[in-house]
Amino acid sequence: MTVQDKELVPGLAGIPAAESSISYIDGQAGILEYRGHRIETLAEKSNFEETSWLLLNGELPTKAQLNGFRKKLNGYRGIGDDVVEVISKLPKQGHPMAALQAGLAMLGMESPVIDVHDAAQREDACARLIAATPTLVAAFARARAGKPFVAPDPNLDTAANFLYMLNGQKPDALEAHVLDVCLVLHADHTMNASTFAARVVASTEADPYSVCASAVGALKGPLHGGANERVLEQLEAIGSAAAVPAWLEKMSASKGKIMGFGHRVYKTKDPRAKRLQTLVREVREKLGSTPVYDTALALEDAVVAKLGAKGIHPNVDFFSGIVYEKLGIPTDFFTPIFAIARVTGWLAHWCEQMDGNKIFRPGQIYTGVHDATYVPIDQRG
Repeated sequence: MTVQDKELVPGLAGIPAAESSISYIDGQAGILEYRGHRIETLAEKSNFEETSWLLLNGELPTKAQLNGFRKKLNGYRGIGDDVVEVISKLPKQGHPMAALQAGLAMLGMESPVIDVHDAAQREDACARLIAATPTLVAAFARARAGKPFVAPDPNLDTAANFLYMLNGQKPDALEAHVLDVCLVLHADHTMNASTFAARVVASTEADPYSVCASAVGALKGPLHGGANERVLEQLEAIGSAAAVPAWLEKMSASKGKIMGFGHRVYKTKDPRAKRLQTLVREVREKLGSTPVYDTALALEDAVVAKLGAKGIHPNVDFFSGIVYEKLGIPTDFFTPIFAIARVTGWLAHWCEQMDGNKIFRPGQIYTGVHDATYVPIDQRG
């Protein structure tokens, strides 16, 4: 059978693109596992550094391994003065995801060239990228706000360090914990668009900095990571819990898209959304409620009552933006925080792709003409 005889599957929906042991989803049951560990358990008992080790190495670390990994990350959190200077000169009106793409490319330029087939060199590159990505994001946030760069603190973990570099002061325990759990929840999610982009670029044997930069480009889109920004914008546009019924009726009548609900895989409530909703409550109890949170609860109740029977439930984007807003993070930095977490997953897939790598080269179904006649330019039109 030739390519032309095969049926087109738009978006490659449901077509296996690789074998992987990194993460698993059962959309009907609402299950997400990292290396066999349920996400609920990891969100409750683990932390981002331990989860990163698990995704990269296939098993939970020993205490000595985790301490060694943390020490390595702390040694790689800093970025060069040249990188800081270039980031400070990037267009302030640009999206932070574009700044992150540029930052990852620069990080690759200042880092050692590696042999992608050497496991030890891959391990080292993974640590560099996981450690420095939060620094790149925070550096652009500070530059855009006209504030000086804050160097990472070697005594803080990934989540606390990011908030410290972002705000210039050490976060309290709850704020650091909340962000740490968010990073765990976002670290991997099987063969989504950005992970697929990462594996395609990885299959060319490009360096991991290019791999992650390409994945950032895919994550930026509003149908992927960018959805969390649009959720908050949507809630702010609704205005209040009381306005939800009329707004929902209007959206239903016009067949408009309700951001933060439904998922290509999950047909029940996203297990990550459940934990995020708990985090929102914890932050709300300490920092107080907001109209956005009250609107979100009312919208969830209304949408589930109307569409829950059709498998439409809140997804991870619905509550993540509310959490970040309560932490004082600007809306357009929600997706870069997603990337800070997901870089671990992308790198785990990069390493997996390098084992028995074969370049991606899908076919296509041609729909154009054949044997077209070339007309000289002075005879056209």
